[in-house]
Amino acid sequence: MSDDAPDNAPLLPALNEEPERIAPEPHSLLDDIQGFLMGGMLSAMGVVLLSACGLMTGGTAGLAFFLHYLTGWGIGLVFFLINLPFFLLAIRRMGWLFTFKSFLSVSLLSLLVDLMPRYLSFAHVNTAFGAVAGGMLLGMGVLAFVRHGSSLGGINILAVYLQQSRGLRAGHIQIAVDAGLTIGALFVLEPRQVLYSGLGALVLGAVLAFNHKPGRYMGV
Repeated sequence: MSDDAPDNAPLLPALNEEPERIAPEPHSLLDDIQGFLMGGMLSAMGVVLLSACGLMTGGTAGLAFFLHYLTGWGIGLVFFLINLPFFLLAIRRMGWLFTFKSFLSVSLLSLLVDLMPRYLSFAHVNTAFGAVAGGMLLGMGVLAFVRHGSSLGGINILAVYLQQSRGLRAGHIQIAVDAGLTIGALFVLEPRQVLYSGLGALVLGAVLAFNHKPGRYMGV
């Protein structure tokens, strides 16, 4: 031990001592580009995998799935059109930068979802595997967008808006929408597919719950 150190100086920091937090470095344009591409690719693969199994999910993507099965329109196109009204709310509540980034995210996902089947197809996918893997991929894609200051818009924006303007809890709104989608799914899917769709939605929610928490790295 150095002669300059007092005899009672601790050799190690206290176990209950909070480590010093290092402020995250702001994302560069290149950081955002690769983050958006990764988020778009992962999300699109999740959507295509769920679609290959004849499944759906919750939120705005779930509404796009529902209308796709009901009308036969492309999921990507429907997803883009559904999101357009929500961007007006985003401008008022989240600001122009968040809205612009979310518009880019939604546009990229919509494009990739409709283009990907030209380059990727599945001869056989076990339904349970497709539900779990699709939920994971979609969850990680959403997480990538969130960590670059963006979102996939839609119901989440509406839930935040109603919470701030009407005092309704965003979580309750999301649950109500997903419950309505589950009931609607029974009219376009077999009950077995609805159950597996619920499994995929639970996996997606778990990915976000474990990785998207207050105090965790959120991106700047």
